[in-house]
Amino acid sequence: MSSPPNSRYPGSCPRPSTPHSCVPTCGSAASKPAVPRSRTVSSHSPERGSTLPAESAVTRPPRAGGSLGLTLVLSEVTVLFRRLCTWAMIGALALIPILIAVVVRVSSDGSASGRGPAFLNSITENGLFVSLTALTVAIPLFLPLTIGVVAGDTIAGEANLGTLRYLLVAPAGRIRLLLVKYAGAALFCFVATLTVVITGAIIGALLFPVGPVTLLSGDTVGVGGYFGRLLLLALYVTVSLMGLSAIGLFISTLTTIPVGAMAATAALAAVAQILGALPQLEWLHPWLFTNYWLGFADFLRQPIVWSSFIDNAVLQAGYIAVFGTLAYGRFSTKDILS
Repeated sequence: MSSPPNSRYPGSCPRPSTPHSCVPTCGSAASKPAVPRSRTVSSHSPERGSTLPAESAVTRPPRAGGSLGLTLVLSEVTVLFRRLCTWAMIGALALIPILIAVVVRVSSDGSASGRGPAFLNSITENGLFVSLTALTVAIPLFLPLTIGVVAGDTIAGEANLGTLRYLLVAPAGRIRLLLVKYAGAALFCFVATLTVVITGAIIGALLFPVGPVTLLSGDTVGVGGYFGRLLLLALYVTVSLMGLSAIGLFISTLTTIPVGAMAATAALAAVAQILGALPQLEWLHPWLFTNYWLGFADFLRQPIVWSSFIDNAVLQAGYIAVFGTLAYGRFSTKDILS
């Protein structure tokens, strides 16, 4: 039988002349069915309309894990220190030693001699004591407040801005993101503490005489030796704030409201200090992350007493391990919707 004419198939393509010719000749026949776009497809997938060619994800060589981690940390630090609020907090911390030095300088007529901490009376004799006094004033309130702001904003801030999903796209996973965020908060701890120490040394040298420093043990060290001890003080305070940073990171994984995470972190620091001041809870004091915050005075003895620093480091490491694990457990099972 002869094949039916093409007129029986209105609008159809002409049939191939040979039975083995299977290549369609119409664009409609060659077109593929539309594939629905998924909201969960990676941004590198061609279905999302990525500007990168699909084969680029295959031909691009993988980056080394260490190099990638360092790049992410540098990116986090860059973003952190580009924010206006970060520099506002650093500026507020720098004002603490400046205000102390100016007030002591203006009122150094001897009328208030013997009042207040002994460090205040020592400032007029040696300006290098401004750093020590400023650290003593900043540790209970101002440093925990700024650390709470930075640590509480780590994850909750990204979720609030709607950028958390994009940060989790490969190659940045959830564990790596937590480590990068914590590294940024830890670096801010050191920068904040160093700001108080350096600003205090500078303003103290400008307004008061500078010379050999008498330590708490009664020994005397030169200016260079005392500056070395100031760096040790900054290191001690930085380690003291590591546990609080881990707590803030964990709280930040619980909410998408950064202000709430910041307030909760700072409030916990205040509560821990209140509990540490109650003699009825003496059994609890060694377990509080604030217990060794003022133990940096052991670095002002000759020889240096390291027991307080070691106990503090072990305590903070325990808080980092516990709340780091809690943060990972919460963040690894959390549905990222923003």
